[in-house]
Amino acid sequence: MLLLPAVVTHEQAGACSRMLAQALRRVPESHAVADASALDRFDSSALAVLLECRRDALAMGKTFGVRKLPPRLRALASLYGIEPLLPQEA
Repeated sequence: MLLLPAVVTHEQAGACSRMLAQALRRVPESHAVADASALDRFDSSALAVLLECRRDALAMGKTFGVRKLPPRLRALASLYGIEPLLPQEA
């Protein structure tokens, strides 16, 4: 499972993307899940980070989903029309 930190804003986005890319390479399964349960403070950069992680996963032949995306961030994804790209995991 890929764990997002508590804070993902524009300032942390690059480092977070690199951290998730490294973690993704260690995921042995064909389905990668990003756990956003710790995510407390964020801006739209968090969506960019998740979309980049999704692109990386798909490039590796993996499917991708997100667990416990905060409701405000899911609403923002819906507003931008990208919610279907970040399927919710149980």
